[in-house]
Amino acid sequence: MKLTLIETGRPPPPLDQRYPGYPTMFERLLAPHMDETTRCETIALPDGDSMPDPESLDAALITGSPAGVYEGDLHDWIRPLRDWIGFAAEVGLPLVGICYGHQAIADALGGRVEMSEKGWGVGRHTHTLVRRHPAIPEGFDAFSVTVSHKDQVLAPPPTARTLAASDFCPHAALTYTHAPILSFQGHPEFSPDYARALYELRRDAPIPSPLVDEADETLRQSLDHEHMGRWIAEFFRMADEDRRR
Repeated sequence: MKLTLIETGRPPPPLDQRYPGYPTMFERLLAPHMDETTRCETIALPDGDSMPDPESLDAALITGSPAGVYEGDLHDWIRPLRDWIGFAAEVGLPLVGICYGHQAIADALGGRVEMSEKGWGVGRHTHTLVRRHPAIPEGFDAFSVTVSHKDQVLAPPPTARTLAASDFCPHAALTYTHAPILSFQGHPEFSPDYARALYELRRDAPIPSPLVDEADETLRQSLDHEHMGRWIAEFFRMADEDRRR
């Protein structure tokens, strides 16, 4: 299987000199759980790469980004990506969205994404599973993940079903009834070290300093990133099997 990583954002300077790009973070997250024959390719939207024909792909993952889904006037790749998501859903391409990707999929398929009046979500957040998913084994009732967002899915699309939620983020994970899509608001690809560096870079503007301090404390607790990497890999494996039948 070839996994196409749709890169929509990058670590900001100077962090880009110390940390790998988001596609590499995802490759490292997923590699222990994917078949050894899986290959990855990156479509770098910030570099002007064109969206590929979804019918030519095996599976895709949309990364996080500092952009908002409503900023089409600022980023010329947002509207083509939005259209592409609709086409990908129509042809049944297995698709995962993370943070911005989670929001972009919901927006493209008829949901509502806006800045939340709750403000910034940073640090370790725990999301409760409110629905079972075949890629997530029994025994998990919640998962803890690094988050970094102010935008949220405020109203899911008609075909979306909320998979996980918290008081801060009522639609923290979504699955869809009409297409093989799974998305998470959190960042399982972020190491605690990278998350801390990102928050520190944004201290005071735009993230209030007390929130940065709180986030640092929460990241001392355990995270379920490895489990989430396994779930995403299992989702792709199951979707690939379904397409081959």
